[in-house]
Amino acid sequence: MMKQEIDDYLAARRSFGFDLGIHEYLLHGFERFASARGEVHIRKQTVVEWAAEAPSSRQQERRLRIVVHFARYARTENPAHEIPPVRVFGRMSVPSRYNAYILSPDDIRRIMMAATTLESTTLPERRAFFTLFGLLAATGMRVSEALALRLDDVTSDGLVIRQTKFQKSRLLPLHETTSSTLRRYLRGRRPGGTDDHVFLTEPGKPLQYGRVHSTFRKILAQLGLHQGPGHKGPRLHDLRHTFAVRALEACPMGARDPVDRHLLALSTYLGHLCPSLTYWYLQLTPQLTADIADACEAFFQEVQP
Repeated sequence: MMKQEIDDYLAARRSFGFDLGIHEYLLHGFERFASARGEVHIRKQTVVEWAAEAPSSRQQERRLRIVVHFARYARTENPAHEIPPVRVFGRMSVPSRYNAYILSPDDIRRIMMAATTLESTTLPERRAFFTLFGLLAATGMRVSEALALRLDDVTSDGLVIRQTKFQKSRLLPLHETTSSTLRRYLRGRRPGGTDDHVFLTEPGKPLQYGRVHSTFRKILAQLGLHQGPGHKGPRLHDLRHTFAVRALEACPMGARDPVDRHLLALSTYLGHLCPSLTYWYLQLTPQLTADIADACEAFFQEVQP
């Protein structure tokens, strides 16, 4: 019962353009936790105990906040649901900017290769994960966008991304190496019956976000890139951050190549409403620091009489 209510809630919010991959993952996790207790309605104590299992106070708050929003929605239809208090773990903090883990080309290569040797997975699944992680790194597309791709969305001009976040559609041109890898995957893709999703785990079953997330974490642990004392390993979403930073690094930074022009192109490619949203994905790297210094030096040389 609660599972269907969660699906209805997610569908309603997605109709307004929200990208709710992490919400879906956490809400279904909570539903399984509650179901294991024989509960079919939201209970305050159950929510608090489930949220408290998160490893950090910030993640506890996020878990709690996500279920509280869902509970308010669900209670309008069924008063048997309880709405948990919002300050169990202290004052709800304003999210601060996450310091993304910018992966090196070698990191990405190792992650992709590890996907080809995953235990307890079938060959079609390993091929799907290898191609998916490479596609995310090469395009910076959202995970939800990649998982929503249909066969007709793969064209000779690139990938057609349809009605995703903010109800925007766009065309993503692909580098030839990315395009050829994707074509090779599609040639070996096991027929999916009537399901035309690009990424399938087995015939008729499209790959789900929760499975992708858990597989990515498993690979990171295997490679030693998982979280540890004083160090945060990459998140799945950091592939998008990495693409944004590497794309900016590849842009010319001379005085005659204004950075705002490159940011506008990058923002359009990423599917953002405006460049200001793209700034969230950018952070300083040694190469960008050197590029900025070179650009400043060139500028001052031009303005000097």
